[in-house]
Amino acid sequence: MKKLYLPAIILIAFTFSCEQKETAPPTPMPAVPAPNQLAWHEMELNAFVHFTTNTFTGKEWGYGDESPAIFNPSNYDADQWVRTFKETGFKGVILTCKHHDGFCLWPSEYTEHSVKSSPWKNGEGDVVRDVADACKKYGLKFGVYLSPWDRNHAEYGTPAYVEYYRNQLKELFTNYGPVFEMWFDGANGGDGYYGGKREKRSIQGSTYYDWPTTLQYVRDMEPNILFFSDAGPGVRWVGNERGVAGETNWNTITPDTLFAGKAGIEKLLNEGAENGTHWIPAEVDVSIRKGWFYHAEEDSLVKTPERLFDIYLTSVGRGSTLLLNIPPDRRGLVHENDVAALKGFKELLDTEFKTNLALHKPVYAEKVRGEAEQFAGKNITDGMKDTYWAVDDSVTTASFEIDLQGTHTIKYLMLQEYIPLGQRIKSFTVELKQDDEWKPVASATTIGYKRILKIDPTEAQAIRINIKESKACPVISNVEVY
Repeated sequence: MKKLYLPAIILIAFTFSCEQKETAPPTPMPAVPAPNQLAWHEMELNAFVHFTTNTFTGKEWGYGDESPAIFNPSNYDADQWVRTFKETGFKGVILTCKHHDGFCLWPSEYTEHSVKSSPWKNGEGDVVRDVADACKKYGLKFGVYLSPWDRNHAEYGTPAYVEYYRNQLKELFTNYGPVFEMWFDGANGGDGYYGGKREKRSIQGSTYYDWPTTLQYVRDMEPNILFFSDAGPGVRWVGNERGVAGETNWNTITPDTLFAGKAGIEKLLNEGAENGTHWIPAEVDVSIRKGWFYHAEEDSLVKTPERLFDIYLTSVGRGSTLLLNIPPDRRGLVHENDVAALKGFKELLDTEFKTNLALHKPVYAEKVRGEAEQFAGKNITDGMKDTYWAVDDSVTTASFEIDLQGTHTIKYLMLQEYIPLGQRIKSFTVELKQDDEWKPVASATTIGYKRILKIDPTEAQAIRINIKESKACPVISNVEVY
């Protein structure tokens, strides 16, 4: 056996060390999603359920003087609600446990203005329990809406009401959990019944509820809860109720001066802030009907499957999550027209996004971070959410091509950034290859969790994405072509 000299041993060891050395991943951006926010992004579709005395009075906002006796659904079936949501692709349900009128859908020990005072089930019913149990049965997450405003409560506007509100939060979070999201809106103060006083009451929205204390009170019971309001802190309002997130949609804002109900911030809520200090993504809330509660005269006005699909593209397709309101009718059922619309919507989603033409197709990326395999272009089409293509820190413009291995008709392009490292891309363009010639077909700004571009149906053999501007080195986890 030949003797191996020391210099050769050193050279072999050095070579082996170089080959094994891994390139460090990109440094996360200053604002990134928490684990519960990341899970929320991946839900994409959640159902909102508005159901209370308004369902029987025809009102949108109850005055607070409605008799509990009016709440008496004739064929109530919460299982039907949640089963329908499950079958049509929804991942969670947020129930209006108490709207502005103050009527509680559970038998609260702190008020008589609840289902326990209604003839429904002889006062023994509990809508919150039924929906929470149905969510467990069908594998959907359960969320609660508890209006901070209460037009029925005699002490609204005083410190005693804040204590009442927190007591009801304790009831909900200790008796009906787990709860993934708590939803409260900006309607706070105005005219009401207020225990028979029939007057207008005003509160200081930024201080009255002592939100930091109230939210911490809930966190102590449900550590992973997400809070929705205009300002978050977990999820922000999108700034409208039309189902439209901003074409530019940053998941970040700086919330230091925001509070629920603050006026004049619709553009900020809709588009976010490129250099916002906190990850507070937009939730798109919109109703399947004109109103938020059921009204028989709207049975013919339910949004069509095609309209719901368009809303999907302007919500989930712009990096937000869609919270679609589906109000049960006076029977206590999701109306047949609503069910048909939801089923048609699901069929459209399944049809339009049936076959990902880019899955496992070859990718050519002109730049790869450290020329390392772990950041290679193939990660874009491998179908795995935790792999990604990245480039060196000094690079903020780059492009990649996906070979579709044949000629296909292209209608949609879906892109996803690897948002555990933050949102980075500011603008990009899309080109399709036809007969060895590249033709521009689309351009857009932000991507975030997901961006879906609808393009005129075009035959192509390949697709090229050109990242024109980015806050830091681009990090793309997934591209799909349909």
